Amino acid sequence: MTFAPIASTVTMELHLKVWRQSSPDAPGDWGRYTVSQAAAEMSFLELLDVLNEQLIHGGEAPIEFDHDCREGICGSCGVMINGQAHGSQSQTATCQLYLRHFHDGQTLTVEPWRAKAFPVIKDLVVDRSSLDRIITAGGYITAKAGAAPDANTTAIAKSDADQAFDYATCIGCGACVAACPNASAALFTAAKIAHLSLMPQGSPERRQRVVAMTDQMATEDFGDCSNHGECEAVCPKGISISAIARMRREYVKALF
Repeated sequence: MTFAPIASTVTMELHLKVWRQSSPDAPGDWGRYTVSQAAAEMSFLELLDVLNEQLIHGGEAPIEFDHDCREGICGSCGVMINGQAHGSQSQTATCQLYLRHFHDGQTLTVEPWRAKAFPVIKDLVVDRSSLDRIITAGGYITAKAGAAPDANTTAIAKSDADQAFDYATCIGCGACVAACPNASAALFTAAKIAHLSLMPQGSPERRQRVVAMTDQMATEDFGDCSNHGECEAVCPKGISISAIARMRREYVKALF
């Protein structure tokens, strides 16, 4: 029996232009670095890990960036890569973006989300607690439902269940805000409102929910939605802007 030889690891040299900012009130500037042995199978966050090892060995401060699951689930890893939220690959979070999508010698510009509601904490880390406060305002169900019933005892149209699940996949990364010319959180807020409005458990509080959450969104200094569609284009979960239309209908119903 013969075996195919193991393919050698493809490496490349990448140049990084990274936003460095030591504190929220400090002036920021660009740091320029080179990683000469970047492996094509590395994720983008692993590239930053390698760069940080270089910086530490050279006596420099490592680059701060958010991360947790590294599986495209938690939503904490978002950065702008060459001007695009999460990079150029469709429906891909930064942690799931691999270096094989770049080419040898390429220069990558890496910066944090830019939005008034997302103040920079340090380097690539921003404060996204404004999204948490929108959820706290009404993105939950308080109705007492008792013990969990059998799944088939609550009649829900499959189209509604499927759509609710699609909206519920939002991971709260904030890419929609970063990509929007107005820094609007409409897609995030709408996804949270829409998936609950489609479920019978969310129906009793649907009126106060949509008013409370949209009011909180305005309080946090997010911009208004003007239907550019950039939010849908960069969403790592591919959430449709149809959620925003549903949120608007829910809001009108709540007022009249």
